[in-house]
Amino acid sequence: MYYVMNKTCMVYAALAGLESNNKYEIRNSMGQNVFYAVEENDCLTRQCCGPLRSFTIRVLDNFGQEIITVSRPLKCMSWFVPCCLQEVICLDGKKIQAPPGNTNEHREPVLKLQGPFCGWSCLPDVDFEILTMDEVSIGKISKQWTGLLREAFTDSDNFGIQFPMDLDVRMKAVMIGACFLIDFMFFETNN
Repeated sequence: MYYVMNKTCMVYAALAGLESNNKYEIRNSMGQNVFYAVEENDCLTRQCCGPLRSFTIRVLDNFGQEIITVSRPLKCMSWFVPCCLQEVICLDGKKIQAPPGNTNEHREPVLKLQGPFCGWSCLPDVDFEILTMDEVSIGKISKQWTGLLREAFTDSDNFGIQFPMDLDVRMKAVMIGACFLIDFMFFETNN
């Protein structure tokens, strides 16, 4: 299975240098919209905290029914304080942390994300491997190259999520949440 997440760009926000709530379209391998995701946040938090901000992202189906809620608590992260684990929490209690991995409701790791040393690359795509705790690869999240102008002047990104068809639906939700966390940690720019 393959999902493509397109983060849409608000032209007025890009021109004015303002941070707006993120909106995502999530498509299946056939290019059909299957979900929409919308960040809920206030203007002050977006402008002052930038990519480190807390957020709630609601994932909706085509009928507008909420199917996943992903929230991220505000956590400090800097070169001087690297010990704060960044995480997002899915509605069912699963946590996605960076580093080291994803935990279940008992806070036991169930998946690991293994990415590049840094979030930018000279190569077109940036891959984050999804591994079981036994180091077996079960998928990947890729930030896909969108072209020089779009990469340089907007905050709009495309992500691909690959996973097995028979993967548990809760783990698929965790992977979508992990994609949001990767976007904020590595590719969201601070205006």
